[in-house]
Amino acid sequence: MHYKILKKLLMIYSNKLRLIFTLILGLFLLNSCGGKLPGADARKFPADPAKRVQQNLKEGKGFRIKDFGSNSGGTFEFASSNELWRASLDTIDFMPLVSANYSGGIIITDWYSQDQNEAIKITLRFLSNEIRSDAIDIKVFLKKCRIEENCKISESEGNLKKELKKQILKKAALYEKEKKEEDK
Repeated sequence: MHYKILKKLLMIYSNKLRLIFTLILGLFLLNSCGGKLPGADARKFPADPAKRVQQNLKEGKGFRIKDFGSNSGGTFEFASSNELWRASLDTIDFMPLVSANYSGGIIITDWYSQDQNEAIKITLRFLSNEIRSDAIDIKVFLKKCRIEENCKISESEGNLKKELKKQILKKAALYEKEKKEEDK
């Protein structure tokens, strides 16, 4: 008898029970994500709320209600319009690429070798879209092998790094000059 009553109650409240179960499961899953967001470091954000709002708007992380009705769609910069990015790819076009992520601002080449005992790998990180010497961080890695299994990898601080940066900045300046001439 009790079984029939319980079954009838479960049928009546099954939709509500599903909703409650779903909410509890959702809360459990959200709680298991952890309390720290990736990249959320309080030391990198200003303490003043007005400055935080300005920084977020500058980085494109927010909007203002008063700007909602305006027709300004925002500014979009694509890889083909960024002179520094294009110059970097043109400079290292002889090397095979492992990754070229414009939104992440990084280019990584594969190991490049002209002989079997030595190879190089280049990583370019873009710190700014402006054409300046501190806008790009270049790392050159050397792999020297005596035998195929016995390799030593080290970061090079030699002339290659300086020459790459110089070449990239020259090309980027030329591309920027050409673009300004086209716009006129």
